[in-house]
Amino acid sequence: MLHFPAFWNAFNLNLYMHWAATSSAPRVGVDIALLLAKDAIVAVPLLLVWGWLRRPEALRLPLLQAAFAALLALGINQLIGLVVFEPRPFAIGLGPALLPHAPDSSFPSDHLSVIWSVAASLMLCAPWRRAGLLLVLLGLPVAWARVYLGVHWPLDMMGAALVGLAAALLTHRAGQRVLAAAMPLFTRVYRKLFAPAIRHGWAIR
Repeated sequence: MLHFPAFWNAFNLNLYMHWAATSSAPRVGVDIALLLAKDAIVAVPLLLVWGWLRRPEALRLPLLQAAFAALLALGINQLIGLVVFEPRPFAIGLGPALLPHAPDSSFPSDHLSVIWSVAASLMLCAPWRRAGLLLVLLGLPVAWARVYLGVHWPLDMMGAALVGLAAALLTHRAGQRVLAAAMPLFTRVYRKLFAPAIRHGWAIR
């Protein structure tokens, strides 16, 4: 297993000690951080589903690309985990995890990789650029929360940003033709499964 160089570990630790919650952290701050760390990611699938149901067919391919970018980002993280092991802060005695978590490798953050891969993918398409920017901004407090609660290091978030961007670019460039060719199949399946919702006007054909 690979590890970060000593100077990176020192930089990471210094940032973490200024960022993470202490034993005297106010309960309301911890509760807000828990909400962000656990639940904010739900905005990603909700946005993709809403966009598919409520936007015309011509605008759906970027949503499909964004979903595959998220899957690719998670796959990249799994590969990174095979060669890099970075123990989580609580696993080396830097206080308890205020958010219960398995003591697996912390680098990079899966949560942020998903959020920022979808954000970057949407920002590559003009009609969805504003939604992508909103997800970029959403990722910032989520990054804060996961470090604040003791389950991630600051560099985990930087790594997630790089993974998310790489996944979005790869999906946009290499996967665009494949996904575009598959769109008719996805559309047929969607129209069959959601036929009642389409008939009632709850979803767009």
